[in-house]
Amino acid sequence: MQVLKFGGSSVANADNINKVVQIVSRALPKDKTVVIVSALGGITDILIQAGTLAAAGDESYKEKLQVVEHRHLEAVKSLLPLTRQSAVLSLVKKRCNEIEDICNGIFLLGELSPRTKDKVVSYGELLSSQIIAAKFSALEISNAWKDSRELIVTDSQFGYATVDFPLTNQKVREYFNAAHENLFILPGFIAADKNGTTTTLGRGGSDYTAAIIAAAVDATLAEIWTDVSGMMTADPRLVSNVKLIPHISYQEAMELSHFGAKVIYPPTIQPVMSKGIPVWIKNTFAPEDPGTVIENASSRVNGSIRGISSVGKIALLSLEGSGMVGIPGFSKRLFEALSNEKINVILITQGSSEHSICVGIDEANAPRAKESVDRAFNHEIETGKTEPLIIEKGLSIIALVGDHMKSHPGISGRLFGALGRNGVNVRAIAQGSSERNISAVIAADDVKKAINILHEEFFETTYKQLNLVITGTGNVGSRLLEQLKQQQQYLQTHLRLHVNVVGLANSKKMLFREEGIDLHNWKEQLQGGHDMDLEEWIRITRSVNLRNTVFADVTANQHVASLYDRLLPKSISVVACNKVACSSPYHYYKKLKDQAREYNTLFLFETNVGAGLPVIGTLNDLLRSGDKVHRIEAVLSGTLNFVFNNYNGEKKFADVVRQAQEEGYTEPDPRLDLSGTDVMRKIMILAREAGEKMEMEDIGNTHFMPASCMTGSVEDFYAAMAKEEDHFKKLYHEAASAGKKLKFVARFENGKAAVGLQHIDPQHDFYHLYGKDNVVLFYTERYSEQPLVIKGAGAGAEVTASGVFADIIRAGRV
Repeated sequence: MQVLKFGGSSVANADNINKVVQIVSRALPKDKTVVIVSALGGITDILIQAGTLAAAGDESYKEKLQVVEHRHLEAVKSLLPLTRQSAVLSLVKKRCNEIEDICNGIFLLGELSPRTKDKVVSYGELLSSQIIAAKFSALEISNAWKDSRELIVTDSQFGYATVDFPLTNQKVREYFNAAHENLFILPGFIAADKNGTTTTLGRGGSDYTAAIIAAAVDATLAEIWTDVSGMMTADPRLVSNVKLIPHISYQEAMELSHFGAKVIYPPTIQPVMSKGIPVWIKNTFAPEDPGTVIENASSRVNGSIRGISSVGKIALLSLEGSGMVGIPGFSKRLFEALSNEKINVILITQGSSEHSICVGIDEANAPRAKESVDRAFNHEIETGKTEPLIIEKGLSIIALVGDHMKSHPGISGRLFGALGRNGVNVRAIAQGSSERNISAVIAADDVKKAINILHEEFFETTYKQLNLVITGTGNVGSRLLEQLKQQQQYLQTHLRLHVNVVGLANSKKMLFREEGIDLHNWKEQLQGGHDMDLEEWIRITRSVNLRNTVFADVTANQHVASLYDRLLPKSISVVACNKVACSSPYHYYKKLKDQAREYNTLFLFETNVGAGLPVIGTLNDLLRSGDKVHRIEAVLSGTLNFVFNNYNGEKKFADVVRQAQEEGYTEPDPRLDLSGTDVMRKIMILAREAGEKMEMEDIGNTHFMPASCMTGSVEDFYAAMAKEEDHFKKLYHEAASAGKKLKFVARFENGKAAVGLQHIDPQHDFYHLYGKDNVVLFYTERYSEQPLVIKGAGAGAEVTASGVFADIIRAGRV
């Protein structure tokens, strides 16, 4: 005999019921078949609403009952030929009248007891099963409809009744041994106590009905038909790239269902496990999909972790006190207090110091739990031996499940390491001695992020996903997006890294798409985004709470830089092309560095000095390896180097500067370059990275620009430079007549820093520095006579974008 159960989505309407009929028809030639069905999708909820409204004295319950009647009548009319409809329509009307009579009574009494509630909701399965039986009969497929209340006997715990298995098994065997049909249709979910009063097996109890019947008749298999193609490695509503679990053990399935996997009702496994009956999870809407088989042993082929699950709306109860240490019986009294209130404990954890014990329960039960526990420990609380029960809400449990975890060291380390790197705080931990389950209590807001982190850690062998938020789509930002688009395939193939650009913003618009922004038409998509609001932009980035998030600031905006300290505590790595943060007052720079360290994230700003040149990375490598920096000499402005390499007195100085701006070498306001301010920022950043506490006012600056050029607008600046052409010619000729070149040089030595225009002779490393190149000379303990030299293009959108890109990759590979 085989048992097939069809859930509410599988029998939601006539079209779906026809699919069920096809599946059953294909199964019938194999063996005698028992079909268990749920109520039409959504009907149980409507019946509960009707009863609740009636109890509250709200006459709108009648509208709910009309919906119930209409849906069943329509199903009959759609499924059955006219000649077969009359008797079934009468049956539906009769059942619906019964429901209405009961609800009228609830309305008059103003009370909905658990017993009456069970009676009301039972009609959903009674109606659906009888309509489906009529459909088979209309197709001339012989079948027997049987009321499950005549077979399954329970206690009188209405709403979640406990099955009397000896009596139930006897009744089931007697019925099926005497029956001659090949097809049986039974309503799921419902049963009856020894007095014949209707009870229910809990929401999702139709699965349980199937397991009870299968075990009683020693079925060859049980199939649970639903709207997904088996059990998945995680909830597909939370994780986009879940994988099918083809084989899973009974124990693993129980663990996953207990911790929130919705595909199968938790009690379902026990009856079939005791008989070794395989259970298949199949998809009514994709019947050819292989599904998942639940049996004695799971496969070792797909690793030691079988799946990840979660339970929401958890409250953590903590009983603490010095009076608990070494005193037997505290745990017993705690659990008795909870048991007396019929409160189920989901998770338990206790430290070896015995100073405290923590349990996780359903959040809805927290007030009753506190009242009961505080009453039980009233004496200890009054005498100061224990504290009143502490309750924390807004929590969830995530669980890793797998039979083979115990033979794989390091699973827990990987779990907590992955969560820690992404800023997910663990409030409590539990692991059974079987090592089949590792559970952690976390904030409910972090559940989606945490499950995606763990799914990537344990199931994604192909690539890691980095979620990138880019602020700034100007010259450098647009080049960065082009480079990202160009390198997408390379990164996945060679680095196993998928860069998912989820956010784009500029000064006018902002766009956030969790599924990712198509880089082929990002401009059009951004144009259709919301108006830019920086505070809202940062709030969205924080609240969406995606794993492996990197915030790239490709602006020169002071306000953007001032908000990094809101991102790092959320374990969002920051990649800053923007120099403002690192050249701001030292306390803010240090705060950001400290936050990155504290929250186990990254604050990277390689392009702050030398565009794409590996200047800061090299300096950090020197220091980390134990070297000491004695002196730094550098030409750090690609703009100024370009200007002085291209100015010889023949072409106006203002025109050369304008050319530099047009070619993308200058800051948006070129005065930042020509005043030396940008170079001051850069040498200060290097000094700070070398360990020096330095502010901008500590840096000497020998200016070469006339004061008249430094006021007004950018166009006023160009006009003033044209008027001061004689001044610039004089600077050039003074150097050229001595056989030297003009270079704007930065220097750091003995805790002091200075910048200024210098005459460089042909023997110096700076003399042969062409175009927009930068050069940095590190004189260190190890490089004392011949400095370590870093030289190359120090300006330009393309190389700057590549430097930002490199930092993003560094952040993604941690």
